[in-house]
Amino acid sequence: MTHKVVLIPGDGIGPEIAEATRRVLEATGVPFEWNVQQAGQAMLAQYGTPLPDSVLEAIRQTGVALKGPITTPVGTGFRSVNVALRQTLNLYANVRPAKHYPGVRSRYEGIDLVIVRENTEDLYAGIEFEVGTPAQRAIIETIASESGKRIPDDAGISIKYLSAAGSRRIVQWAFEYARDNGRKKVTAVHKANIMKYSDGLFLQVAREVASQHPNIQFEDVIVDNMCMQLVQKPERYDVLVLPNLYGDIVSDLCAGLVGGLGIMPGANVGEHGAVFEPVHGSAPKYAGLNKANPMAMMLTGVLMLRYLKETEAADRLEAAIASVIAEGKYVTYDMKPPELEHTAVGTSEVADAVIARL
Repeated sequence: MTHKVVLIPGDGIGPEIAEATRRVLEATGVPFEWNVQQAGQAMLAQYGTPLPDSVLEAIRQTGVALKGPITTPVGTGFRSVNVALRQTLNLYANVRPAKHYPGVRSRYEGIDLVIVRENTEDLYAGIEFEVGTPAQRAIIETIASESGKRIPDDAGISIKYLSAAGSRRIVQWAFEYARDNGRKKVTAVHKANIMKYSDGLFLQVAREVASQHPNIQFEDVIVDNMCMQLVQKPERYDVLVLPNLYGDIVSDLCAGLVGGLGIMPGANVGEHGAVFEPVHGSAPKYAGLNKANPMAMMLTGVLMLRYLKETEAADRLEAAIASVIAEGKYVTYDMKPPELEHTAVGTSEVADAVIARL
C-alpha cells in the first residue's frame, strides 16, 4: 500500500534533515507518495501568513504529515506554526519518546520514557491580552469585580484553562498508548496543590480515567517534584501525561536525560490525522551547511511508520539508526566528543550510513 504523506521541509536546517529523512524512509521499501508543501517565514511575503490554507487542506486530505522545524520569532511576529497546526487540526496529543541509545553521550543509560502532552489548551491556547488595549482593560475590570483581586494596569495577560473533556481525552489517550505498547505505568503530572480549579480538575479526571484501567499502574506527581524525581530516579517512570505547558518543559528535561534534542522525535495526533515533527528548532545559522544532525527527524519517521502500521519497517529503521549511533563513526559534530569533532560527517552522509544498514 502506498502511503500519501504531506512533507513540509520547514525553515533553516529543515529542508536538509527532511530530505535525509525522506531518503531513509524510502530505503525501507515502504512506498510513499509525497505531497511537498511549504510553510514558515518564506511564505509570509507571498501569502501574508507562515501557514497557508493550502497546507492545512493538504494535511486534511492525507491525514498524515512529516514536518521539519519552522522558526518562531521570539516576543514579536507571527505565532508558532506548530501551535497553529495543532489547534486548527485538533491534534490534541503530543507524543515525545525519550529513549537512550547506546553511543549517545549522556549522564544516564537505559532510560525509556514517553511524554504525552495535551496540545490544545492551557497557557498555549493563545488567549492573550496586550497591555493598554481595551480588551486588556476589560479583563482587568472583570477580574477585579468577580474576585476582588486587581491585576496591575501594566500587565500583559495570558489565560490558562483546562477542560474536563480535554483532560479526559489526553489521559485516556495515555492509558491506551500504555496498553497498546506494553507499558506498565502512567504518571499524571500537575500543580493541583496551587491551581485547584484548573490543575485540580485535570487531576480529578486523571484519577477517574485511571480507575477504568486497573491493569496499568497509576500515580500523580506535582510538577516541580516531578522534575527533581526525573533527575534523581528517571528509571521509576514510564508514561507521563501532562497539561500543555508542563509537558513542553518536562519533555525538554527528558531530552536532556537521554542526550539532547538532537535525538528526540515527536508526534502530534488527533482523531483524524497526525503531524510528525522533531522537537528541536530550525537552527538557521546552520542552514545549507550539511552539518545538522538528522537523527531526531529520522526517529520521528520511525514514529510515523508505526502510526501507519508499518511496524516491521519501523523496527528496521530504528535498529539501523541505533547501529549508526552505537558505532559513532558516521555521525554529525554534535554527537562526537570535542576532541573528535573533526571526524564528523554531514547530514547527507548520516543518511547514507543509515541506508547502508537497512
